[in-house]
Amino acid sequence: PFNKFPGVDPILGPEMKSTGEVMGIGATFGEAFGKAALAAGSPLPRGGRAFLSVKHSDRDALRGVARQLSALGFKLSATRGTARVISDAGIDCAVVRKVGDGRPDVADMLKNEKIDLIINTTEGRQSIADSAVIRRLALSKKVCYTTTMAAAEAICIAIREGVSEEVRCLQELHARLPVW
Repeated sequence: PFNKFPGVDPILGPEMKSTGEVMGIGATFGEAFGKAALAAGSPLPRGGRAFLSVKHSDRDALRGVARQLSALGFKLSATRGTARVISDAGIDCAVVRKVGDGRPDVADMLKNEKIDLIINTTEGRQSIADSAVIRRLALSKKVCYTTTMAAAEAICIAIREGVSEEVRCLQELHARLPVW
């Protein structure tokens, strides 16, 4: 058959070739999410230091995530505004400088492998530019990173529940579902 896009497989489109999709199967959401993160090459940390920097509209959800991370044993660090919200909620949090706001900053902490988890939601041109630096370093240092509060919640659930090494069969899980 004629392929009007040379170099592109007519069956698999370019978006399917460039998107690495993974799936995690578990008895619970947390187990499945943790396995998916592992399969994607971003295993969830079991502790250490979490860096948080979130946009204003995510600050209500931030308190719950920070509380969960603290309860899971993480030490928290955040940019000034985010740290204020966390501290005002009665949760210990160290302040870290934003990228380019003096040294040491969050980029230095990443380079020195002092961060194990990043929750970074952005808005605005400068914030997005700064987050690109953080994402690049996180990728090179293999640090778990998320850009949404929904994923931050999922990470907390998965860490709390733990990742089972049990292999689960889709057919077995499907058989457990109620018949509607």
